[in-house]
Amino acid sequence: MPMYQPSKRDGLVGFEGGRILDLDTAVKNGVLGEVAVGVFGGGVGEKLDLKKMIEELNLPEVPSVFICPISLEPMQDPVTLCTGQTYEKSNILKWFSLGHYTCPTTMQELWDDTVTPNRTLYHLIYTWFSQKYLLMKKRSEDAQGRATELLNTLKKAKGQARIQALKELQQVVKDHATARKSVVDEGGVVLLSSLLGPFTSYAVGSEVVAILVNLTLNSESKMNLMQPAKVSSIVDILNEGSIETKVNCVRLIETLMEEKDFEVEIFSSHSLLVALIRLVRDKRHPNGHLPGLGLLKSICIHDQVRSLIVSIGAIPQLMELLSGLSPDSLELALFVLNVLSSVPEGRQALKDCSNTIPNMVKLLMRVSESCTEYALSILWSVCKLSPDECSLIAVDAGLAAKLLLVIQSGCSPVLKQRAAELLKLCSLNYSDTIFISKCKLTRTIQ
Repeated sequence: MPMYQPSKRDGLVGFEGGRILDLDTAVKNGVLGEVAVGVFGGGVGEKLDLKKMIEELNLPEVPSVFICPISLEPMQDPVTLCTGQTYEKSNILKWFSLGHYTCPTTMQELWDDTVTPNRTLYHLIYTWFSQKYLLMKKRSEDAQGRATELLNTLKKAKGQARIQALKELQQVVKDHATARKSVVDEGGVVLLSSLLGPFTSYAVGSEVVAILVNLTLNSESKMNLMQPAKVSSIVDILNEGSIETKVNCVRLIETLMEEKDFEVEIFSSHSLLVALIRLVRDKRHPNGHLPGLGLLKSICIHDQVRSLIVSIGAIPQLMELLSGLSPDSLELALFVLNVLSSVPEGRQALKDCSNTIPNMVKLLMRVSESCTEYALSILWSVCKLSPDECSLIAVDAGLAAKLLLVIQSGCSPVLKQRAAELLKLCSLNYSDTIFISKCKLTRTIQ
């Protein structure tokens, strides 16, 4: 087990001539900063539960002297061994129960297995977390009050004053859960929704959307936001906005589509679909790919929208992007292409795209089983549409050998069956000898 050493950078354990000060000296000399004498050793803070404070704060950085060397978590019941090393009591007792009678940090054999409560360290830990916790609570209460003030300001503010109030509210809501709850409880969603409409400026609309995506919307709020004029305003903001605003718009629309009574016609506008394709194609901002494709997936599962998606040229544009997408984005893009292959226009567009067959063959047995499933389904749709032409292209691209790999792999029986059917379809244009030669893995491996 690696040696655990407190770091000098923590500013919590004093060093004098290379010697580590004991905790009492550290407290006396003020080495352990931020420890209020009035709180240390008792007071109102003692009523707080240490475990609860640690869990709620969930701090990324904690002084190393507070950390148990075994679990690397803050200690709640620190005890010290005869070697002078301190551990969380439950962790060191578990270490002993496993038959180890050594100090985990130094690996010294213990001449005494007594564990002594380290009360000084406990009080330091308790005080440090208490101060952080009380500060967090105070900030939360201040944020809650500020959110209420800003909502009242928005009821009467106009122009630049309204924009400034929205900007501040957006930051408060983003940082504090209590502020989010306050906005919802005090009718802030209705107020914010009223600011969206045909005459909403981008400056106002982008801030409103940024606030709404951080709130928990009930069914009534979602139905209110799904009014055609409000959805149209959100789509306009999606077309005009920065990458952050675009992603916020996508997240908000996805939230609205979770409502069971939503009408797909509202979210199937030409303008929205074009905006999504632009978002997905934006190579400068790859962080927009996943949310954009996610919303496109949610929209295209509805039959009546698929032909419209094909009509805006989505298939060749998505096909062009495949090689540069992350695995998660790639899986979503293939899902969309596969769904679009279910309509005649989609199959024809896939066949007309010169990259379809080579790309799909390349993706077989790559990335994930889902990607293989979608690629195989797309190949089946295209080859079925024009067996003579497409089968020849597919086999020349190495499809036969890839299909044999699928059949021999640990994929699902359904996938193997589809691969076998496609292999049979492709073999119809060849003599047995020639087709067997096409099935060799050499070219595929190369």
